[in-house]
Amino acid sequence: MAASLRNNRDFRLLWMSGLFAVLGTQMTALALPLLVLRETGSAVQAGAIGTVSVTAVLITMLPGGVMADRVERRRLMRLCDLGSFCVVGALVVAVWTGHVPLPLVLLVAGAGAIIGSLYGPAAFGLMRSVVPPEDMGTATARLQARTATARLVGPMVGGALFGLHPVLPFLAEAIGLLLSTVCVALVRTRSRSEARAGSAFSKAELTAGLSFLWRLPYLRTVLLVFGLGMNFAFGALTFTALTVFSGGGRSGLGGGTVVTFISVGALTGALLAPRLRPERHTWALIAATCWFCVASALAMAWIRVPLFAGLLCAACMCLSTVASIGFLSTLLAVTPGDRVGRVQSAAGFLSSLVQPFGPLAGGALLTAFGSRTTFGAIAGVLAVSAAVVTFAPSARSGSAPPEPSASNAPSDPEPADAAPVPDAPPAPATAETPADRTGAGSPRP
Repeated sequence: MAASLRNNRDFRLLWMSGLFAVLGTQMTALALPLLVLRETGSAVQAGAIGTVSVTAVLITMLPGGVMADRVERRRLMRLCDLGSFCVVGALVVAVWTGHVPLPLVLLVAGAGAIIGSLYGPAAFGLMRSVVPPEDMGTATARLQARTATARLVGPMVGGALFGLHPVLPFLAEAIGLLLSTVCVALVRTRSRSEARAGSAFSKAELTAGLSFLWRLPYLRTVLLVFGLGMNFAFGALTFTALTVFSGGGRSGLGGGTVVTFISVGALTGALLAPRLRPERHTWALIAATCWFCVASALAMAWIRVPLFAGLLCAACMCLSTVASIGFLSTLLAVTPGDRVGRVQSAAGFLSSLVQPFGPLAGGALLTAFGSRTTFGAIAGVLAVSAAVVTFAPSARSGSAPPEPSASNAPSDPEPADAAPVPDAPPAPATAETPADRTGAGSPRP
């Protein structure tokens, strides 16, 4: 399968396109709040960047899926890249001239999030026509590995460039977006837009992906428990660990250890997934992830060693990444070709809906009850999620990967010069991190 993907020209181009853009995204994800702190000295205004981005993503995620199913996806991706380049270019000019008003920074953050909500579903839909079904698990793992690497390296590079000159990380992202645009333009595969009667943004269209997920008990149960419950609890767990093991913010070494190990765990999981074939053992992996997170939360309540906490968080993230890759393969194997964008957006929407509240809940519990009680409460929430995933018949029923059928075949035609399009290829989506972006530009799957 690895050889097949290496010989898949369009997959390589899409992978490289995402690499250029995600790396730039991660560099400016750190540089953008640093820029606001440098200009205003206000932590509140710097924090507003993340709030604007998350809000914009949640508002536009479902409409973005509709657009990805109605517009030719490769063309939409190119327009998104060019729009991202214009947005970042405006910020480059402002930083270079030394005048960076906060409204411009917030506009850049919001525009980047909106563009990303359009780009992500379109890219996943196009991937459905590029990658054959037998390669889907490996392709999804490679996308995850690419993103995890960018998250590990990007902030460090962005911070170093910002130290040299504030304009450099934003200039680097603009260059990356140009390279991404070139890669997308060279992709030969096309996907046909779906012409349907009625308003594109009617209630039926906006909720089509959610309705599809709700009708399948396995997808519904796993997304509600693993997507909503686990994302919320794991966000609270990692924030609590970061706070406790950094001594309430007094020690950068302890907190940095936890953050670094989490990134390493995500990368390790993405690299291991192709060897483990997680699509064959999805239910067991999801259940194991949930129970291991329970044990980790309880262990951190009693053992106060930053390295130990970092290793536990890394193992949790590694298991979660492998399980997510298996679930994504199943999700898109059963998704009709004309609904890929809306289903991907709906899954991402559900997964990210409560994610921002996890750290808030962890902080409130820490303030009110202390670290040991907080870890115990988080372990309780995780245990409920683990029990549902382990014993619910609907979760166990989907543990075997579905066989591709004619009803799942994509409706995308192949142009004369396109790479071969498989009969029934699923596309990768992410139920764990729908958007990769908290600053300018656009996220990549």
